Formats: sequence, C-alpha cells, structure tokens
Amino acid sequence: MDLRFGDSRPTDEERAAVDALLGPPESSWEGADRSDADLRWARGGRAARDRRDLLLPGLHALNDRVGWISEGGLDYLCRRLTVPPSEAYGVATFYSMFSVRPRPATVLHVCTDLACAAAGAPRLCEAAEARLGPESGVTVERGPCLGLCERAPAALVVRAGEDAAGATAGGGVTRAAAVSAPAAPDAVVRAALAPENAPEEPPAALAVPQAPDPGLLLLGRVGTVDPADLDDYRAHGGYTALRRAFALGPAGVIREVTDSGLLGRGGAAFPTGRKWQATASQPDHPHYLVCNADESEPGTFKDRVLMEGDPYALVEAMTIAAYATGARHGYLYLRGEYPRALVRMEHAIAQARARGLLGDDILGQGFSFDIEIRRGAGAYICGEETALFNSIEGFRGEPRSKPPFPVEKGLFGKPTVANNVETLVNVLPVLTLGAQAYAAIGTGASTGPKLFCVSGSVDRPGIYELPFGATLGKLLTLAGVRDGLRAVLLGGAAGGFVRPDELDIPLTFEGTREAGTTLGSGVVMAFDDTVPLPRLLLRIAEFFRDESCGQCVPCRVGTVRQEEALHRIAERTGADAAADITLLREVGRAMRDASICGLGQTAWNAVESAIDRLGAYE
Repeated sequence: MDLRFGDSRPTDEERAAVDALLGPPESSWEGADRSDADLRWARGGRAARDRRDLLLPGLHALNDRVGWISEGGLDYLCRRLTVPPSEAYGVATFYSMFSVRPRPATVLHVCTDLACAAAGAPRLCEAAEARLGPESGVTVERGPCLGLCERAPAALVVRAGEDAAGATAGGGVTRAAAVSAPAAPDAVVRAALAPENAPEEPPAALAVPQAPDPGLLLLGRVGTVDPADLDDYRAHGGYTALRRAFALGPAGVIREVTDSGLLGRGGAAFPTGRKWQATASQPDHPHYLVCNADESEPGTFKDRVLMEGDPYALVEAMTIAAYATGARHGYLYLRGEYPRALVRMEHAIAQARARGLLGDDILGQGFSFDIEIRRGAGAYICGEETALFNSIEGFRGEPRSKPPFPVEKGLFGKPTVANNVETLVNVLPVLTLGAQAYAAIGTGASTGPKLFCVSGSVDRPGIYELPFGATLGKLLTLAGVRDGLRAVLLGGAAGGFVRPDELDIPLTFEGTREAGTTLGSGVVMAFDDTVPLPRLLLRIAEFFRDESCGQCVPCRVGTVRQEEALHRIAERTGADAAADITLLREVGRAMRDASICGLGQTAWNAVESAIDRLGAYE
C-alpha cells in the first residue's frame, strides 16, 4: 500500500466532522496533535485498515458539513483510515453528489430525466439558473432522476452545515422540495435560498392513488399508519410475520418463501427462496444481509414510498430474511437523494432496537440481528449488487465479475443475500397469508402483487399495487392516461417501448418477455404526442453515458458512441441517418454481449425498441 499524504491541512470543521464519525485520533499517525501524542509508536494501522468500509460515511461527513471535499479534509480522512489518498480520491469522484472542488453550501439538484423532462424540467432549470447567480450562494446542478416522478418536475435542495435543523450524520442537512409547473420556478428558488423555510413534503400517501385501501397487501398501511409510531404499526398487524417466522424456524421460512413462488422485484426476477437457501447453506461465516434501496432507474420511486410510508415493515422483513439465512448483521443501502426516507428509516431502526425488536435476543428467541444504514451518493451503477458491495466496503462502486456469486462470496468476501425493498416487504404477506394463498395471487409463473411506478402523461401518477397478470391497459386506465398517447416505456431507461395498440400486454415477467419487452422493476412511463421522441431517446443515451462506471470497454466506449450517433441523427436525416442506425445496432449488440453488468447489457434496449416498434426515425 502506497501512502503519500500531502501538505494540506483540514479545517477545524472538517476535522470535527471526521472525528464525530470515527472518534478522536489516538496517535499522531492518525492525525492527532504531535504535542499531545506519544511518538514512541504508531497505533491504528491494522485496525484502521479494517475500517475501510467507513470511507463512504466519512466522505458524507465532510460533504454534509462543508458542502464539498477539500484536499485537506480528504487527506485527514485517509490518515484516520489508512487509505491511500489516490484511492479515496477515486472513490470521492465516483459519486455525483460529492464535489472535490469548492462550491456553495447549498446545491439545487434539478431532475432532467424522462418524466421531469416531459413535464418542463428544462424551463425550470433555465429559470432557476437565471435567478440563482454566483452571488446567491446556491449552485444549480442538472442531474438524473431524483425518484420524485409523481411530482415532476422535481428538485432537491441540499444544504451543508452544522447547525441547520434536521441535521443528519456528519452535521449536514438535506431538504427536498418537489413542485409542479407553472409555479415551480418561484417555489424552487425560495426553497434554495432558505431551505429551512421550504414547504414540507406531502405525505407518502399522496403518491398512492389507491390509498387508503386496507385490501392492499403491500401499500395497505401507507396513509393509514403513522410511520413514526411502532405501536400503531403493531396494531395494524406489524410483527405478526416475524412471530410466525420464529414458529416455523429458518428452514421453514425458506420453504414457505420458496413455495410461494416469490420472485425478486428488482428486475432480474430470480427466485427469492433459492437465493436464501443458497446463502443459508454456505458453511463460511458470517453471513450478511443487504437491502438494496438504491433505486436509481429513471421512473422508479416505489421503494421510497414504502420506506417513507411504512418503514417498520422493511425493518421486520429484513429481520425475517436475516433469521432465515443466518445473518447477524444487515446493511440498508439507501439512495442519497432520499432524505426523508433516511430520517424515517433511522427512526424506525432506533425504535425497534429500543423495544427489543433489533439487537440481542429478539423477542426472547435467542436470535441477534441489527441493521446499519449506508447512504449512497448518486451512482446508478450501485443498484447492481456487486457494485453496491464495493461501495459499502469503501471502494469505487464498480461491478465484480461473476462467478463467484454473492451467495458464496459477497460483502466482505462472505456469503450474502441481497434483495430490494419491494422483494423483502413481500415476505410479510407470504408468512401471514401462507405460501399457498400468496401463490394464488397473480399467475402461475409470476405470483403475488406487484408495485408499478406510473408517471408521464397521466392524470394520477403514483404507485399502484395490482396482482400480476393485470394488463397494461388496465393500469393506465387507473392512472388516467391522457389522449394522444404515443408510446409507453416499460422498465425505465433499461426497458423498452411499446405502442398504444399493445396495451393488452399482461404485466407479468413471462408476459412482457413474450411481447418482446421487459417488466423490469415496474416502471410504466406514458408519453403523449407532445413529447419529442428523438429528444427522449437522446436523454436515455446521455443517462447511460453518464452512469457507466467505465470499467469495461464495451460499455465505456459503446455508451459514448450511442450518444454520438443519436446526436447526429437528431441533426440530420436521410442516408446518413440510416448509416447511424446500422452503427447503433452494431454497438448495441457489442454492449449487450460483452459488458460486465446489466448497465451496458441493457443500454441499447430502449433505443432499439423505439426504432423497431415505434419507427422513431422514419
């Protein structure tokens, strides 16, 4: 390991932010004042290296306190953790929410992705940039989806500092303000100039048009139960599933989940019971549980609504998953753009721990388990499970080659089960209803209920819960699709377009496959004839170019070539456009066949479907 520290010194604020996370330094090797340190030996080297996984929280601590990560602050954090500064710099520059260059303490992130772009985000950006000049103390950054698609166009105000109300770990504060045209520019500018006076976010239930409906299995408590009240959660059936899990035993829980036919809801649709069984059977210990709450697919916001509206359900579901797979420690990897979900989950975990529902000897059953929250910092690729593991461990969030698979060697090289929020929350009705009753919902190959994130050209955007097998047309009717429908994007940027005459597609994994598209994580974005399709495709290409981690050549080069070709097509037509479409097909095939992970493998899907199914450039 090559440790080459520079001459830069941290400010008192930066030192305080890091020490609040790591504790005061014990020796001058770690950065203590030499006048107070015993210089006869250096302590902390090996122990500090074992804390490499605190690098990402340390970067958050600096960014939250000051608003950016200076050379002196990064150097001090590296000394404390014995991490080479070059490696830490590579990690800090990997995430879009961090900056290694000076910037104001307040940053206004404006979403320019698909739903927001169609709802007027470019005009919102121009208005905000015109009114928030350098003298305002606010910097405006255009960025990818913020997970607030039901309130498009959306903006997130992030302010750094020690004393602001609602401080998060490291002394920072984040406030989100999402508004809709035509009043959006005024409201966003006011929130950026005074985040403490920003209007409160609407309740999570407003993102659930079906609420309140006690018949909903996954969303039934959203809008009915106080998300901060553990007793209210238990009065509405909370912790019934965990008690049944203890009665069944770990093997019984896995058998129940397997018999239910529960498939992963993150897009890969891998059988959950098989994944749990494979992890539980590994002789290597410890086992880890990771909840992937880093939903960054444009158009996806279901996990945010679940965490904001029913946080204890996720805590209970993670406890059941850990019990079944033999994990004693779990990580909740949560999107950095979800400040309210962070507050809700922190509170729920603390309350569960205080009431004996997390920690040692849960419910007197001799089972110990606890949850640690790790905040992401703006990297779509970290939704891939092995990239997420690298991020938690303090490395760049780049995917690993498989095999070995996570069930064998995952987080910290140990057997790991990774599920997303919706998958885990589905475990609760599996245990309360029973495997057979749960499997009777939906279809034979796609069982249970599914959450769909509907946005775009609809009157009632939000999260909808339907049994697998409902048609796309039924879902759009519930959401109030507008006249002039031109196309529907299923699965988000990594999905595919379908035509308005294909609304009879059954919303199942097998049904969408047969139709030549994908269900993905449940994104459904409707676009009417006022949305320029070429511009939409170009935005998808820009998204994948920005979000590629650059590790493998097919994706690193292919996403750039794809964007370049779409730019050329947008500027001219005729024979040149035909040649570029041929090039796009060749590049897309190379990315699909040779990329390491799903980002490169799916980066061409939406563009291909728009060309072939919609005749986008005819």
